Amino acid sequence: MATLITMPEVAAGATEIVLSKWHVAVGASVNIGDIIADIETEKAVVDFACDAQGTVYKILVADGDSVDVGAPIMIVLGAGEDGSAGDALLGAAAPTVQVADNVEATAVAPVGSSSAPIETTDESRQFVSPIVRKLARERGIELSQITGTGPLGRVVRRDLESFAPGSASVASSGTSPLSSSSELATQEHSSSYSTVPHTGMRRAIARRLTESKSTVPHFYVTADCKVDALLELRASINQSSSVKISVNDIVVKAVASALMDVPDSNVVWNAEAMHKYDSADIAVAVTTEGGLFTPVIRGVEKRSLSNLSMEITEMAARARAGKLRQEELEGGSFAVSNLGMFGTKEFSAILNPPQSGILAVGAASPRVIVEDGEIVIANVMTVTLSADHRAVDGALAAQWLAAFVKRIENPLSMLV
Repeated sequence: MATLITMPEVAAGATEIVLSKWHVAVGASVNIGDIIADIETEKAVVDFACDAQGTVYKILVADGDSVDVGAPIMIVLGAGEDGSAGDALLGAAAPTVQVADNVEATAVAPVGSSSAPIETTDESRQFVSPIVRKLARERGIELSQITGTGPLGRVVRRDLESFAPGSASVASSGTSPLSSSSELATQEHSSSYSTVPHTGMRRAIARRLTESKSTVPHFYVTADCKVDALLELRASINQSSSVKISVNDIVVKAVASALMDVPDSNVVWNAEAMHKYDSADIAVAVTTEGGLFTPVIRGVEKRSLSNLSMEITEMAARARAGKLRQEELEGGSFAVSNLGMFGTKEFSAILNPPQSGILAVGAASPRVIVEDGEIVIANVMTVTLSADHRAVDGALAAQWLAAFVKRIENPLSMLV
């Protein structure tokens, strides 16, 4: 039996998901459980397994397209079926089902079948994909003014991007007309540039961090940590251990220890009640080409430094390969963002809701300090805690940061 494959809801509350890359083509044989595509949620790229068996008849969306959850993306024909079965599914789902932008309206029929792909349309009806309708609403553009250049006259994203209000729709040429004289003037006096389309992840990062900064009452507490003992301990461990420990590994361990020392800080704000955690589940920021991932390391307070280091390294590798699972990116009450390896002295990080705290870690460097009334040179690292004031008050944040500084300056206390 022909099957209409739809976009799954792989993340709770998601309404749109990007189909990052197809792994099958029209005419390919597929089985239940085969990985047919990579799909991109707000936090990760995950494998999409086929839930039907047969032959790929039509692919309805292109690589990189943003697709509504539940929208059809592919048609699979069962054994012995010809194209009419797939076309019947398209007809039943019309007008929302159309071949996607940049995807040819091709189909496959079983060997020996004389039937050809059939496309039918009502000429009085304008076909528009859901994402184009949404973008048009956001931009205040009347779709009836646009002439579609997609399959069957469908209005596709390139038509919307190239449309200039007050003029006829411009056929796709790879460039977009400027919408105002001020923009034209700016363009004429600007350096040349290339346009890099936003990925689904970049849009999600922009949306979530804007929401966080706008709706969560951030406040910041900063401290300097003397880390000579930490550096000496790290060097000693790495001389005798096959697992190489980084400064960041010790920082994450110190964060967990401080959460255990000040348990009232290990909380998350919720509209109904505060959630107070028994374990230190900490998100560790990982930079990738596609954006920032924050995989969560569970039960950090119970882990040895070597185990923690291996877990962070493994998570970071899978983050860069786009192989993290959704559940590995959810939860946690606290996060660590370390830019010290880039030479950054200090910075303030934006909270990733619902987490109530994030520690921004700068580079350790030799500085002149006063110790026991004498001027000495020591390796100092500046850290800044960003906290959600709804869940963590100023005094509590100060207590937590003092506990962190005590742990990081006396690293052996975390090993006993």
